[in-house]
Amino acid sequence: MPPIRHKPLPRGRLGRALRLGKLATGVAGGVVGAGAGQWLRGKRVGAVDLLLNPANATRISAQLAEMRGAAMKVGQLLSLEAGDWLPDEVTQILASLRDGAYAMPPETLEQALEQAWGAQWSDHFDDFERMPFAAASIGQVHRAVDRAGRRLAVKVQYPGIAESIDSDVDNVGRMLKLLRLVPPGLDLDELLTIARSQLHDEADYRLEAESLRSFHQLLDGDDVFRVPEVVTALSTESVLVMTYLDGEHIDALVRVEPPLRQQLVGRLIDLTLMECLHWGAVQSDPNFANFLYDAASGTIGLLDFGALRRFEPGRCRAFAALAAALLDDDLAAVDAAAREVGYLDAEDSFNNRMAIVELLQMAAEPALATECFDFGGSDLMQRMGDRLLELRSRPELLTLPPADVLFLHRKLAGIYLLCARAGVRIDVRARVEAALNRAYSSPQAAPTGLVNPVSPPIVPASPAVDTVAATSN
Repeated sequence: MPPIRHKPLPRGRLGRALRLGKLATGVAGGVVGAGAGQWLRGKRVGAVDLLLNPANATRISAQLAEMRGAAMKVGQLLSLEAGDWLPDEVTQILASLRDGAYAMPPETLEQALEQAWGAQWSDHFDDFERMPFAAASIGQVHRAVDRAGRRLAVKVQYPGIAESIDSDVDNVGRMLKLLRLVPPGLDLDELLTIARSQLHDEADYRLEAESLRSFHQLLDGDDVFRVPEVVTALSTESVLVMTYLDGEHIDALVRVEPPLRQQLVGRLIDLTLMECLHWGAVQSDPNFANFLYDAASGTIGLLDFGALRRFEPGRCRAFAALAAALLDDDLAAVDAAAREVGYLDAEDSFNNRMAIVELLQMAAEPALATECFDFGGSDLMQRMGDRLLELRSRPELLTLPPADVLFLHRKLAGIYLLCARAGVRIDVRARVEAALNRAYSSPQAAPTGLVNPVSPPIVPASPAVDTVAATSN
């Protein structure tokens, strides 16, 4: 992780709008300069190449990272939710924003803590590290120790970020349209609406605290997963205090012995299936930094529930029906379930329906395998990318899925990448079948959502098969 640097946060709607306006002007100037240089050298280049030359790419990513808040978060979300619909050069610029942000200056931090706890805020702690150990688009996180000796993680929101969300989202949208970085057929307004909704949720730390409490209860007593406990007395709308979890980023699993690595990654797949099909609540940001592996206890800590997405029971039933149809290789049922989920409309052509069904079957390959799926040796992500690139040139065949499905895509893709990074071989089909059996055999034959789950605790599916597979990895 790169070192965290301090930088003042641009404040006020006008000031932030002027920053984005200046950025657009600078990019346009860069286009003129680059175009003239290419012309003098006798070269002819396209508009996208001029817009996204290295100098402009650096200019865009640096300015959005400095602004933080919605300006930075919109870039992150667009790279994740619409990466397959955007030009590759745009996706690369936006993806660079996932690597971190600037921290607020010490005086700004002091003001934020005084606003939350009063002038004598330090009386709550035996120790409080002023330098954050993590900084992102909405806030930064500090280590602390309270008077009882508990180690804590204190998440402090950047001042004024919540109030700037709507204007930032609008201004980033205008900039992307002005610079013509949005391909034909992409409904940018719908994507911005998704981003706006998630940003408001993530900026409400009381909502994140409630999500933490819910998942802590759901996973209470689990032998693998740990969730921080909320320190209610110190948490506010803009400061979230929770117990500190030990561990290192989940990609440390590559150093774990194959049998244990296999077991832990399999449990992450089980957790994802429980979230989608049973609890109706999905932690939709599968950034590796949000999973902490603790070698001492052999457990995985789960972080960042500001990105929690809630699904109604009917949506969970639709996801389950689609998964079951894909496992059964029932094209008619896949088509019907795809309509129910929202991938297809009644007016869609036969070619459009077949293109979507083909993509769904390709995405489901790990679960369709009749033996353990080799994540490390598969080229599935490359083939999916190639196919989406082909379809992107024919927007009539590929439309943007519903907003909630995009967040589900992000979670599933992130878990797939984690499995590939760990180089595991997993009997995914057995785990999906077990999850579907639990869904359809529950007392109400459907999940009831996050607040009152009826599903049993998470249990690994076919551990013996996974363990045997791990010995050859």
